[in-house]
Amino acid sequence: MKPLILVFAVLVVICGRGFAAEKPNILLIYTDDHGWADLGEQRVDADIRTPNLDQLVRDGVIFPRGYVSAPQCVPSRAGVITGRYQQRFGVEDNLKGPLPLSEVTLAERLKPAGYVSGWVGKSHLDIGGQKGSAKGMRILPEHMPHHQGFDEYFRGEQRQYFASHDLNGQAFDDAPRQVSDERFRVTVQTEAALSFLDRRAESPDQPWFLYLAWYAPHVPLESPEPWFSQTPSHLPKERRQALAMIAAMDDGIGKLREKLKQMNQQDNTLIFFIGDNGAPLKPGAWNGSLNGPLIGEKGMLTDGGIRVPFVAAWPGTIPGGQVYQHPVISFDVAATANALAGLPADPRLDGVNLIPFLTGQTTDAPHETLYWRWRSQAAVLEYPWKLIHLGDHERYLFNVTHPDGELAANNRLAEHPEIAARLEAKLKDWSTSLQPPGPPLSQNDQDHHFFSAHVTKTAPMPAKSHGNSDALAAAEVQGWLCRNGSLTPGDDGMIISPNADSARGPFLANSSLDLHGPVTLLLRVRAQSGGSCTASWRTRAERDFSSDRAVIFDWPASDAWRDVEVQLPVVGRLDHLRITPDATVTAIELQSIRLRDERGNTQDFDFKRQP
Repeated sequence: MKPLILVFAVLVVICGRGFAAEKPNILLIYTDDHGWADLGEQRVDADIRTPNLDQLVRDGVIFPRGYVSAPQCVPSRAGVITGRYQQRFGVEDNLKGPLPLSEVTLAERLKPAGYVSGWVGKSHLDIGGQKGSAKGMRILPEHMPHHQGFDEYFRGEQRQYFASHDLNGQAFDDAPRQVSDERFRVTVQTEAALSFLDRRAESPDQPWFLYLAWYAPHVPLESPEPWFSQTPSHLPKERRQALAMIAAMDDGIGKLREKLKQMNQQDNTLIFFIGDNGAPLKPGAWNGSLNGPLIGEKGMLTDGGIRVPFVAAWPGTIPGGQVYQHPVISFDVAATANALAGLPADPRLDGVNLIPFLTGQTTDAPHETLYWRWRSQAAVLEYPWKLIHLGDHERYLFNVTHPDGELAANNRLAEHPEIAARLEAKLKDWSTSLQPPGPPLSQNDQDHHFFSAHVTKTAPMPAKSHGNSDALAAAEVQGWLCRNGSLTPGDDGMIISPNADSARGPFLANSSLDLHGPVTLLLRVRAQSGGSCTASWRTRAERDFSSDRAVIFDWPASDAWRDVEVQLPVVGRLDHLRITPDATVTAIELQSIRLRDERGNTQDFDFKRQP
């Protein structure tokens, strides 16, 4: 009965305000690779300008400890749109899509309460198949928004969209119709959102839910005007581009709120603004956004990967100007909307209704514990303590009261074994409810490098690209990570160099593959002295490498480029491949890698310097 009492209390607060609809509208805005620092009211970086978002904060509440459920877009979006830990239904990383049709989305949840639902912008919840192919070719029509409960939609990241209506509000008889628009993506998506609101004006008594997923400041970066010219000229180009794209979204916020005011719905609309994960910082991937002072980046379960800009506003109901310090998570959107729509409490939802906490009805913390599992990482937060697992060999216990607390030097595991044991037991119990159940992967090379760079500081920090960074040695190129060494671009290919202080030779690893076995590996290589080389692999169904998943081949010695073909008897879907030259192979260079599966699908990596 408690959830029903809380809903009744909220309805009492909002009744008598002159609006026909008792149920508030819900506007959920989800940005892309938007670092925690890039919100003016975080007061971290003086270069960020978000006046409309700052006004939204003054009219509502900012959550400095607002979390998402994953450090990567597909699982994060699956979590927010269902209100559940996405690991419960197997969507743990970007390769585990699409969103199962059996899961109930927020749009489907609200439909019995009379809501009409709209989707604008990025999806990736309807993508499956080969990762190496173009995303547009991997869209699964049966998983698009109109099959997930959304009545109207303008689905797409940029240039090509699938839509139920044009931007003037005219319905397509043959929806979903593919629409081309070469303009800046945020401008197009903002217009689509405004068009959805225009159509709502025709039925002011019907509540609505709009999911607006701006594809920004995610790469590819752009220099949209007039925003780019308004950024400080002394900053790196990437930073200026990110600031411009964030400013474009901020202007969109202003236009949406002005439209709500014109509709007389500004006080009957609950707005959430949330980033999908932290900003990427690794070489070649930096999108100009910043996470500091938080530790880590996209792809990590430290706060830099999962703590994001998080704002809510509902004028007249949520008191404005709040800074809410308790941890909250993206799941709370669905639980809050479910309660406000007058629907029965659903034990499958993993979030909580935030309204009683934000209106002063409840002074307790919304969550006792929050959990994460992603790739070879797992974490549990019982504020202020956070336990992180990295594979099966590293554990950290951090006090996250301070934003820069997640450094190996601050590991409190030895000092507080009783706290670690309690959190360990909670994490283990939670993990039994997941698909598959149990701990994270025992090893992921990229995750290990992330922690070496950010947490233990035993590897070079990822260089935020400032100019001609392709001339610098890097640990990763095109998804291939070099362990115990580095990769340096040469004129015709990539030079693989061992680390001087490493007792083991370098090897290459890629954990983002998606090919059906058996697989043919095609290498174009050369070396001063040759020797044997091992190709070892793990499939999507396997959590670890095993000795029987390996093939030994010859890496030839030659001054000229040589082609090497290796047959990999993979059974299942190839997920992770390592290429390990023997110590006898020296002056190693690699020009290209091609992987081809039995169905003819390929993944190509060309390391020649581009003109």
